Amino acid sequence: MSTVAIAAVGSRGDVAPLAGLGAALQQAGHRVVIAAYTPFADLITAAKCEFRELPADFTPGTDHADATSKETFAAIFTPRGQRDTGQLILDALGDVPADILLLPPLSELAGHPLAEARGIPSVGVRLQPLSRTADHPPSLLGARSLGTLGNRMVAGAAAWSIDRLYGGVVAHFRRELGLPQASARTQRRRRTHADWPILHGYSPSVVSRPADWRPGLQVTGYWWPPVPAGWQPPAQLADFLAAGPAPVFIGLGSTVVSGQRAQQLADIISAALQRAGVRGIIQAGWAGLGVTGDDVLTIGDTPHEWLFPQLAAAAHHCGAGTTAAVLRAGIPSIALPGQVGDQPFWARRLHDLGAAATPLPQRKLTVQRLADAIRMALDDVDVRSAAKGLAARLATEDGTTAAVTAIEGFLHREHRP
Repeated sequence: MSTVAIAAVGSRGDVAPLAGLGAALQQAGHRVVIAAYTPFADLITAAKCEFRELPADFTPGTDHADATSKETFAAIFTPRGQRDTGQLILDALGDVPADILLLPPLSELAGHPLAEARGIPSVGVRLQPLSRTADHPPSLLGARSLGTLGNRMVAGAAAWSIDRLYGGVVAHFRRELGLPQASARTQRRRRTHADWPILHGYSPSVVSRPADWRPGLQVTGYWWPPVPAGWQPPAQLADFLAAGPAPVFIGLGSTVVSGQRAQQLADIISAALQRAGVRGIIQAGWAGLGVTGDDVLTIGDTPHEWLFPQLAAAAHHCGAGTTAAVLRAGIPSIALPGQVGDQPFWARRLHDLGAAATPLPQRKLTVQRLADAIRMALDDVDVRSAAKGLAARLATEDGTTAAVTAIEGFLHREHRP
């Protein structure tokens, strides 16, 4: 039995797939230790993995899409925030006798030095494509292609900027762990030349592996989150679903950042649902988004894999986890991306795959635009057919097994005499 450690820094949408991967590794006979922020202990225990706490100050009542307060979320991306986050990782996993360390992007600055100091292999685990390719820019930099040369150039510039911004953080952790001095850029080049393995937890049917990616970059398929044992929906939710036609889901995740904006969006959503003539289920989200009415129900954290198959369509912010869950359910998307992270990228992919109409950025939301987008998702036969076809393809894939096989291969090579 090997011990696998996962430094699962991120929101609930980031952590849930890693919990699914951890569950598969545990079922394959490995000890799995996952470090994650305090509110996500339920995900780790549902996966039957060992939980190591990353203490954080979170806003109560957070939903499935995002659990951090605005201040904490922003702090993660500053050099000081990355230094603090990295120290939490070292404190949580420093005494774990791991044989391999799995690193999502926000864990890499501390994770690489930790693995090197311990003399163990590490593997990248990502929910979006970030590596250089001519096919598209890194997913965190938007959805619009800059052409084959431009896409590669912007990826190179982004890597250079990251190394410059966080070079001091890397140097700090190397000193703390007793490692020889080496710049962030030097370390990145070494990993690239060594074909450092990165597993991507999304479907090749959704984003295919670029032909110009270097060796070591694998698209495995989705890592579905575990369903908590014995989970039952609240009676109010079950009754609402049974009381009429399938409703439309609306969830905006972490892109709602203020009470004032949440109220504006609630008013738009309420009027748009009425104008479209549909019932709605609203997920409260970080800002406590709430809509009331006879044909509307506001909910908190609810397993998407249970809820979405019972819905007519889903209007969502296009985070990686929510996008995956909607595709799995085979229902049309109404793409409402925010301006941050990979949301515009996934919104564009949904549209290109035919499973959503043209994305409607949240900053452009109006009652009429949202009502029209809802009606289009429900009435467009081609969109509904594309969504069902994608779900059928995803049902044939087993991303967690592919990832477990790859990780076990890395362990076998490491332990080979």
